[in-house]
This record gives sequence, C-alpha cells and structure tokens, in this order.
Amino acid sequence: EPYHVWLSEIMLQQTRVEAVRGYYLRFLQALPTVEALASAPEEQLLKLWEGLGYYTRVRNLQRAAQEITARGAFPQDYNAVRALPGIGAYTAGAICSICFEQPTAAVDGNVLRVFTRYLASSVPIGEEKTKKAVAALLSAVYPAGHCGDFTQALMELGATVCLPNGAPQCARCP
Repeated sequence: EPYHVWLSEIMLQQTRVEAVRGYYLRFLQALPTVEALASAPEEQLLKLWEGLGYYTRVRNLQRAAQEITARGAFPQDYNAVRALPGIGAYTAGAICSICFEQPTAAVDGNVLRVFTRYLASSVPIGEEKTKKAVAALLSAVYPAGHCGDFTQALMELGATVCLPNGAPQCARCP
C-alpha cells in the first residue's frame, strides 16, 4: 500500500524505528487512508505527530495527501511521486520500488555504506553526486519482479549488518 510505505518513510526520517512503531500504528488507526489524512484537522495531525518533531513533515504529508486525493489515486510514476510535497529521491525510490515494482533505488546513508563497502570504494558518500551515481548504478541491476524485495534487502542490510561507526561485519554479510 503506497500510503503505508510513504507514511513509514516520512516518519522514519531522522527518527529511529523503535521510536516510530507506536506513532505509525496510532496514525494509521486514526487516519487509515490518504483521503482521511487529506481532510484531517491540523490540530489532530499535530497531536498524532506530537513527539516525533520536524512538524514540517506532517504538514507536507497532508499537502501531498490533498494532491493525491485531488488526482483520484496515488501516482505510480517516479517523477510524479517525487513532485509531491515533502517527497525526495529516497522516498520516491522506496515507494516506486516497493509498491510498484519499479527499478528505482532508495539511496540513503545505509545503502551508500553497503554499496561502497561491497565495492571497496572510497567515494565520498556525503556528496549528492555520489548518491545520484549509486542510485543510477543500483537501478540498472534491479531484479525484475523483485524490485521491492531488493530495496528492502539493501535497507535491512545497511541497518542490521553493515553498520556505521565500526568494523564491517563482512563475515555476516549475505
């Protein structure tokens, strides 16, 4: 469900998974559809988001939900998803690969770390041009019919095995 993936990716920006779980479930219980989000009073939105910080994220969620509702459906084209308020390249890549099986990479710090360690590359991962280059390279090798699995595997690998700030755990790497 694009709404669920989108919501989770926005909530997880600069926030740990453990902190998001309860918020995510409460948010979906209160606003189970894009249409419900689009029409929710701002006071309700801010209360549901309270404690997550970065309130611009929830305001952009609602603005995007209003655009989606006006269109009649969640866009499936990467550029159309990317054009929605508050959605960057990473989130658009995640939505399009996970929900629509498109070969669109979701490149964040975890994925960059996996990629550069795998290739023993020393490219500067903090630069935007590096992100774009890695996204293009990854998008070219996505397995047809398994794009969502590939994206989620890279995310999981970077979050659980190929950790930052320590020695690579290559022996544990699949």
